Amino acid sequence: MPVRPELVRPDDASITEAMERTLLALAAVFKAIGPGQRALEIAMLRTDGASLRQTAEFSPTGNVQLSGILGEDDYYTLAMLLTFALEGSTVISATLIATVAAEPHPRTCGWTIRDGWLHPMSTTDVLVALSPSVDAEDLNIHTAPELPKPNTGQE
Repeated sequence: MPVRPELVRPDDASITEAMERTLLALAAVFKAIGPGQRALEIAMLRTDGASLRQTAEFSPTGNVQLSGILGEDDYYTLAMLLTFALEGSTVISATLIATVAAEPHPRTCGWTIRDGWLHPMSTTDVLVALSPSVDAEDLNIHTAPELPKPNTGQE
């Protein structure tokens, strides 16, 4: 059985900066996708070849800002994966897909995560990135909006 290459832990300063960008990115994503029953799905390929995926759902009446404070494991895992994707040294590629439940069709868009920030995906790229279990016919897929870049010293 082949052994995976070892992950090299990023330095603390890089992780801290990426954590700050994670909070800014999640706030920007929720503002961009608007209200409703929302779900975020992150998928990534690490430098050691491991493929990771996490989905977190947010109630339309729930306080998104309190999700991390209240101990929702899905939120913590998604935020942690997003932090490492934004930091970038242990991740080859990553996407963040957002879906808002709306009648008659949910709205879906997505971002690739590269160079320390989220970049809009085309509708075709979102279709490719969606979980195989998702029925794309039921979705209103659109190009994600450009998110304002944070001023965290990354640039």
